[in-house]
Amino acid sequence: MNDYEPSPTTSVRDQVALYEATGGREGNTLEGRPVVILTTTGARSGRIRKTPVMRIVRDGIYVAVASAGGAPEHPAWYHNLVAEPLAELQDGTGHHAVRAREIHGAEKDRWWVVAESFWPHFPEYRARAGREIPMFLLEPLTERTNP
Repeated sequence: MNDYEPSPTTSVRDQVALYEATGGREGNTLEGRPVVILTTTGARSGRIRKTPVMRIVRDGIYVAVASAGGAPEHPAWYHNLVAEPLAELQDGTGHHAVRAREIHGAEKDRWWVVAESFWPHFPEYRARAGREIPMFLLEPLTERTNP
């Protein structure tokens, strides 16, 4: 991966910096729900991008929901994962190398149930987005490590 390019959005940039500086002890929630930091490679720039996403995990598998808060367009990190599915996830002090796999059909339906149990706003996001909201499983490549 190339150099890190912080988000142009101040709140995202500040949350990522705080999360990383404190090993996830601070900057680790959105509306009281836990987040993790998703590190991707920019689809156009090739630079490292970091984004807080809802912490949705079941049986060691994380899921990332490209809801963008119900916006009509996919978030930038969606395009990054489509272009390069190898990514990193920071959950507290743990760093996980993952491969993103977009899911569909019955598998996606099962994961929506899980995702909505973690973040109750997903149904309203789905209703207003005017698009199919993509979902990725972030499957671990190696054992978890804690630096």
